[in-house]
Amino acid sequence: MQFENTEAFARKRDTEDPLRKFRERFHVPLHNNREAIYFTGNSLGLQPKAVREYVNLELDDWAKLGVEGHFHAKNPWLSYHEIFPSKLSRIVGCLPHEVVVMNQLTVNLHLLMVSFYRPDKKRFKIICESRAFPSDQYAFESQVRYHGFDPGEAIIEVSPRAGEHTLRTEDVVATIQHHAESVALVLFGGVNYYTGQLYDIKAITNAAQATGAYAGFDLAHAAGNVSLSLHDWNVDFACWCSYKYLNSGPGGVAGAFIHEKHVANADLPRFAGWWGFKKETRFKMEKGFEPIPTAEGWQLSNAPVLSMAAHNASLDIFEDAGIDSLVEKSKQLSGFLHFVLQEINGRQHREVIEVITPESARERGCQVSMLMLERGPEIFAELSDRGVIADWREPNVIRVAPVPLYNTFEEVWRFGNIISSILER
Repeated sequence: MQFENTEAFARKRDTEDPLRKFRERFHVPLHNNREAIYFTGNSLGLQPKAVREYVNLELDDWAKLGVEGHFHAKNPWLSYHEIFPSKLSRIVGCLPHEVVVMNQLTVNLHLLMVSFYRPDKKRFKIICESRAFPSDQYAFESQVRYHGFDPGEAIIEVSPRAGEHTLRTEDVVATIQHHAESVALVLFGGVNYYTGQLYDIKAITNAAQATGAYAGFDLAHAAGNVSLSLHDWNVDFACWCSYKYLNSGPGGVAGAFIHEKHVANADLPRFAGWWGFKKETRFKMEKGFEPIPTAEGWQLSNAPVLSMAAHNASLDIFEDAGIDSLVEKSKQLSGFLHFVLQEINGRQHREVIEVITPESARERGCQVSMLMLERGPEIFAELSDRGVIADWREPNVIRVAPVPLYNTFEEVWRFGNIISSILER
């Protein structure tokens, strides 16, 4: 598409956008009685207006039925989590029995590492990206120490080349091959939280499994954001939160994927809980854990229904919009943002903003990370004063994410116009 950095172009694109009405299904924060430019869906998605209805339904059933709501609520709580596999399978690209909604992201990461990080004296290393999200770093460190290894020796981080901000796939593959005899697990983010780079999940998975290692992914910044084909890519496991692009509320219930080749393996080590026990005999309360032969077998506890109700409200919007349509609009929105930022540099006759997110649509999702080479704190402060809700990351990066469900091309243009006006003063 041929972009133009004009308000008229942006408004025309919004008029032609087949997804434009979905914005009406979200609450947008106000700034000075006008809708803010909310570009932080990569941290917390906006609240769907339907959430109140979905949660109130469960509150009403709780009030009317008490414990009987497990069986007689409109959406019986006993099986509430069974609402999600078919919906999520279309978002992350898997079979319904490979996905489960449970816990929070880092809890799920630890539970999956119990199953898929099984180090011994020969194979004990974890290969990950440098600057992984802190929760991942801490999970890796604690798991390594728990098994009696030194994180300094066991955790291998792949870093960008000198002068670059993002990873090259060939460098990731080369690192895996270099440690082929000693690597137990390759565990990357799907999209890097800092740079917004989308990693080549299929290539990383193939490289890991070729050495005999497992391949897992933290999809916190990928689920609901980019096209995923976890089953076809043969990924061993993955986990994600639901409060970013999946718009399911602060601290919302999380998700997990375990590939079909593993789900029925009752001998695969795991931490067991009652809700992962075979449904047919669960209420006999007998000793000896017998896991459900699906991803549900990794569950520990019964469903947190109120949190799941919010999740359900958002996923119904995804059902209506379609993940493929959302990804296509996302590519156009973030591509337009790249174009607008390049125009700003051109008008300044120098580079004042270095975009550290890949320009190629195949290597990014919604997020665009801007390294501010001049006046970064001043620009971020004024953006906030003028109704832009964005995100600052040290030492000098502004992260913005035009989300296709509720952001517009006009908002992207206005964002660039605000930055231009600041720089031209």
